[in-house]
Amino acid sequence: MDNLDKTLEKLGLSIKAKKIYKLILESGKIAPAVISRKSGINRTTVYSVASELKARGLIVEDLGGKTLYYLPADDKEIDKVLEYDKKAFAEKEQGLFDLKEMLKVLPESKTFSVPKIRFIAEEDIEKYLYDATPRWIESNLANDSTWWGYQDHTFVERYRKWIVWFWKMAPKEVDLKLFSNDSDIESEMVNEKIDRRHIRFWKGSGAITGTQWVIGSYIVLIVTAQKPYYLVEIHDSVMAHNMREVFKELWNK
Repeated sequence: MDNLDKTLEKLGLSIKAKKIYKLILESGKIAPAVISRKSGINRTTVYSVASELKARGLIVEDLGGKTLYYLPADDKEIDKVLEYDKKAFAEKEQGLFDLKEMLKVLPESKTFSVPKIRFIAEEDIEKYLYDATPRWIESNLANDSTWWGYQDHTFVERYRKWIVWFWKMAPKEVDLKLFSNDSDIESEMVNEKIDRRHIRFWKGSGAITGTQWVIGSYIVLIVTAQKPYYLVEIHDSVMAHNMREVFKELWNK
């Protein structure tokens, strides 16, 4: 492949476009019918490809006579294309940046939901709790500063260290209202003196055997009562909003 072929390859030209463009370069000025005869490409395709080359600023048309001719664009024409492309790229880049910023906000809206589900295996749960906490808190404060839900007491037994750490770093606006089982571990947690951690013992006929939190636009499900443990995180603002309203109603009864 010669230097011209390599250059045209970088421009993303098709095989037919490269063939036609090289004929225009070699001829300096050439009619569509001649291009078709020399290249073996039918005339309709020649017109279509030439139109593409013109749009990309690589060729110009001579319409001064009865016959249409194609000419290669000169360096000044290429400069104009470069300036246009730079401006277009800058606008596209800014547009993509603006869209990225908008998408950060949209999932938090009550009228727009982008469900995302993550499954975390037992060996990764503890690390995930620490890593996800800042993101959960940010979403929580943007929606409702209260952490709602219910919690199997075995979660506290397994991850008490994380709970203590959480309340040492959580902003003062954050509080927690969970239903849980009447258990020894919850009696022990009183000694941690976490005044924003509100636990009500579940009065239902059966024990709570799983954990479910509603944190801003996140729903977090955790199973620690049996092996293997696992965590499922659902990011869906609509589901989270509705579930939060249910827990509020239960708590205020």
